[in-house]
Amino acid sequence: MTGSRPAVPFTADDYRARMERAARAAADAGLAGLLVAPGPDLVWLTGYAPTADTERLTLLVLTPGRDPVLVVPTLEAPDAGKAAGAPALTLRDWTDGKDPYAATAALLDGSGRFGISDNAWAMHLLALQRTLPGTSYASLTEALPMLRAVKDTAELELLAAAGAAADAAFEEVRKVRFGGRRESEVAADLAGLLRRFGHSQVDFTIVASGPNGANPHHEAGDRVIEDGDMIVLDFGGLKDGYGSDTSRTVHVGEPTDEERRVHDLVREAQEAGFRAVRPGAACQDVDRAARAVIADAGYGEYFIHRTGHGIGVTTHEPPYMIEGEEQPLEPGMCFSVEPGVYLPGRFGVRIEDIVTVTEDGGRRFNDTTRELVLVE
Repeated sequence: MTGSRPAVPFTADDYRARMERAARAAADAGLAGLLVAPGPDLVWLTGYAPTADTERLTLLVLTPGRDPVLVVPTLEAPDAGKAAGAPALTLRDWTDGKDPYAATAALLDGSGRFGISDNAWAMHLLALQRTLPGTSYASLTEALPMLRAVKDTAELELLAAAGAAADAAFEEVRKVRFGGRRESEVAADLAGLLRRFGHSQVDFTIVASGPNGANPHHEAGDRVIEDGDMIVLDFGGLKDGYGSDTSRTVHVGEPTDEERRVHDLVREAQEAGFRAVRPGAACQDVDRAARAVIADAGYGEYFIHRTGHGIGVTTHEPPYMIEGEEQPLEPGMCFSVEPGVYLPGRFGVRIEDIVTVTEDGGRRFNDTTRELVLVE
């Protein structure tokens, strides 16, 4: 992994194409445009991430048929102008003491409905509504949930590299001592390994031992791992701007027959979910395939979360593999397949891979063993 080739930066043309695609998607959805605040959507569309999260308005305005405009504070304009996507847009800066909402309003249809990124500050949205009372707004996730869902070739390479780095971290952490150490100590090992293999950001390192494994989102704590513990490991973050997320379950010493049986069941369910991935299948089909295996074995009530979530410039994003989600899968979509069984007060098992949809099925971005790994 340490010898992997460096990521190729996205160009202004890449960002221009994304902004044009987003504006077209807005028009197709009946929106007058999109308003994008600092956060993952802005990074994906422009390559710009403000160095500080401040109360000063920064907003990308995308409207069909017009050039993109980034409204930005004057003191941050030099940094915005250095973003890779800056040549594909117009910067409109505003100085302290001026009204940024009036400057933004001049770019908008006063009676239009706009998609706005979910992480926009309420104070900015409310001020825009006061300035343009005839406008209305919908969250970007609600209006265009699939905007970032289909990845291009370069994005798929970055996600594959992030997955390979997470795999390398697992191969190393399985060599460390678990028994007699706190969960938090193993979690620190995992975080260090993710960074060693190229992650710039670690989002989570779940180490859930023994009865803590029955809590899918357990925070690694002071519990001392004991001989005979089943341990759920779930970890990931960002490498070169794209996410990793994988789960494996390990065991300290020899497992019981039941522990092996439950682990084998989850492994079978994960395989069934993966095999359900194909173009045209609904997201819920992946959930149904994995869930049926667990339910048929009598453990259905102990599978207490969705089967998967999308991944890209964030580690959790649409689409979601859950009952009721009829969104068809398309080549280039990337998401987790992560069924689990959680037995309260006893132990849990989860196995998770990131998967992308191909022209004729699916491809995994995680390739470490899905067998039960024994650790010391």
